[in-house]
Amino acid sequence: MNHHNTASSNLQGLMRTHHCGELTAKDIGKEVVLCGWNNKYRDLGGLHFVDIRDKYGLTQLAFDEFGSDLGILKELSLESVISAKGVVRARPESALNKNMATGEVEISVKEFEILSYAHEVPFLPHGKVNATEDLRLKYRYMDLRSDRLQNLISIRSKAMQATRTALYSEGFTEVETPILYKTTPEGARDYVVPSRVHPGKVYALPQSPQTLKQLLMIANTDKYFQICKCFRDEDLRADRQPEFTQIDIEVSFATQEYMKNLTTSVVRKLFGFEDSFEIPVMSYDKAMNLYGTDKPDVRFDLKHMIVNDEVKGAGFKVFDSALEAGGMVKAMFIEKSVKEFSRKELDALTEVVKPHGGKGVAWFKVNGTGLTGGISKFINEQTLTNLQSKAGKADGTFFFFADAKQSVVHACADVTRRHFGKTLDLIDKNDYKFLWVNDWPLLEYDEDEKRFYAVHHPFTMPKADAIDDFVKGDIETLKNMKAEAYDIVCNGYEMGGGSLRIFDTNVQEKMFQYLGFSSDEIEAKFGFFVEALKYGTPPHGGFAFGLDRTVMLIAKTENIRDVIAFPKTNAATDLMCSAPSIATADQYEELHIKSIQ
Repeated sequence: MNHHNTASSNLQGLMRTHHCGELTAKDIGKEVVLCGWNNKYRDLGGLHFVDIRDKYGLTQLAFDEFGSDLGILKELSLESVISAKGVVRARPESALNKNMATGEVEISVKEFEILSYAHEVPFLPHGKVNATEDLRLKYRYMDLRSDRLQNLISIRSKAMQATRTALYSEGFTEVETPILYKTTPEGARDYVVPSRVHPGKVYALPQSPQTLKQLLMIANTDKYFQICKCFRDEDLRADRQPEFTQIDIEVSFATQEYMKNLTTSVVRKLFGFEDSFEIPVMSYDKAMNLYGTDKPDVRFDLKHMIVNDEVKGAGFKVFDSALEAGGMVKAMFIEKSVKEFSRKELDALTEVVKPHGGKGVAWFKVNGTGLTGGISKFINEQTLTNLQSKAGKADGTFFFFADAKQSVVHACADVTRRHFGKTLDLIDKNDYKFLWVNDWPLLEYDEDEKRFYAVHHPFTMPKADAIDDFVKGDIETLKNMKAEAYDIVCNGYEMGGGSLRIFDTNVQEKMFQYLGFSSDEIEAKFGFFVEALKYGTPPHGGFAFGLDRTVMLIAKTENIRDVIAFPKTNAATDLMCSAPSIATADQYEELHIKSIQ
């Protein structure tokens, strides 16, 4: 499927009359000029052909009526930039190519020019042999010549256009916010920029425009959006980059209902869904219990079961010790008709859960009324009855995840479920399954550090009916408090998230206190913002899509680098320009920085 925009233009002045993917039989007899790259040169015993290529396709150039010196073709290297002027004519019947948009015609070349000679290239962007990823990143501009990456860039462009169209139609104002800003703790590390004119002080690149967009609500902007760059100095994964693009939204006097309706309307535009498309809602607690993650992939089933009561007293030490320590036991059941597992496959699950804190996966098989393998000797008739009342009575394999830390149980059960989703081919890769995850915890308590962290960020409103309890500050109450927060999930990815914001100065100051900020720290880091809240702040809420991840889903690729023109590696480096790089001694001196390497 070709996602390219048309190159047609009513403006005069281009060197070409047409692009290389648009000429058809209706153009026969026209004199045209094409510009592009040499994709291939063929000398068929005196008949000479060149395939000229640009972003939009290929056209065959024929030189049998070329009046000038054909020696120029001997100089022609692959990927050289060329220009050809000639007349469109029909290809001979025997040379028709029905697999090409231009396969009915060719250009009888009258004039030909090599505009830019290409030296031997490190790889061919349309070659049959794929280059390594590192080589493709080093020569990204070559890789970007490929049809695949140009399609992805066009998909991204259209997504940005669709977003703007949807938000402008809803009365939004697009506002740019600063890139050089103040360092504020929002969960990840800031990228900092030393100031030359203010020795010892730094700017920070924004992790998001969070305080700025809230200030725009205080400033009567009413409905704001921005497609903005954000920066986080954090560990990277295949779906994460150190700099990323966010569709950032903030609305005054908004309810959760409005924010969800607005977001759903943008999703409809981006993915081309019907007006009837709606997104189901699931609570955070339910998502964790059924799937072990706050971003479940619900394209397939395999739900988790909490089986604390069912396995209690079974005599299996791993279960007993986990439950005695306040932990959890989860189970999953896969019917024999879906998969009958070998011992090798079952043993391999240990390596699946190990990176997530798991020591292994307990299991046993049910065959009729008999139990075999794994921990079957610990499963008495009553325990089996209890388990089968939850899972059903079919033959198959039970899998168990147990630990003193519930977070470890959730993580191990989640990664195993996703492992089975792929290895058992349970996922329809052409399907999209969206989900709102609601009722998030407001705060997370670190037992080791004896302090709270914000689950989303420090500006998230507690549930409206819990404000009084929030202000009282009882630790046990705060541990279980829910937030006015909502995330949108698609196919196991967090696509975006938002919340209603705190708009009361006293509540905001309490939040900062619970997060461990002293009065001096609040003043130093957020004084400007806390003061702004005092001057009449409307209730407001916001949402932010991760544009890169959203385009990745639209394009059905699993690597976020595919949808970014010039991405970084997993080590946050740019192989093409060798960034980051060492500054000069003069630059360090001007910035009052001393290297300690």
